[in-house]
Amino acid sequence: MNLDAVFTQMPILSSDKMVLKKIGTNNLDEVFEIYSNDHVFEYCGIIPKHNKETVKNMIGHFERDFLKRSRVKWGIFSCNDNDKLLGIIEAFDFNQKVNMVSVGYFLEQGHWGKGIASEALSLLISYLFNDADINRIQAEVMPPNRASKKVLLKNGFMKEGTLRQASVWSGKGIVDLEVYSILKDDYIKWYMGSEVPDPQ
Repeated sequence: MNLDAVFTQMPILSSDKMVLKKIGTNNLDEVFEIYSNDHVFEYCGIIPKHNKETVKNMIGHFERDFLKRSRVKWGIFSCNDNDKLLGIIEAFDFNQKVNMVSVGYFLEQGHWGKGIASEALSLLISYLFNDADINRIQAEVMPPNRASKKVLLKNGFMKEGTLRQASVWSGKGIVDLEVYSILKDDYIKWYMGSEVPDPQ
């Protein structure tokens, strides 16, 4: 795991359609639009924020977590729509002992169902495997969250199983979580098209 590649300078990841980059206070209105929407966090362990000042402080926490080398939150910005913030994707729980990291993502509701989360995740896992030299990427998903599971499977993740009543999520209490993962070897085989992981 090469943490310096991640935390020395905020990585900028891009495709023809989007750029993953730092979120600033200049994005406050767009970030508030995401965090104040209860529907966005229906299946997330995040409590919606309905106070703009709270969200402004939270953006400062994004920077704090990055400087502490504990979490990276990228804004998903459109290349074709005046740099509009479409959503947020993050990497966290960097476990150096087993060379593993967790990922999560959520979009502004108006951008659901357009393949944005899938493309953003594709950019992120390519970066984590190829630049940060991560071996395992995982995600935990509430069982009813079909859309998120579809994004993971589309990017080569495999379902490992269900953790029953094993975690406490803010605003949700004790929840079941399905665990999905992809290893670097899986990714190489999947990316090269020689082997597609079995979703189950």
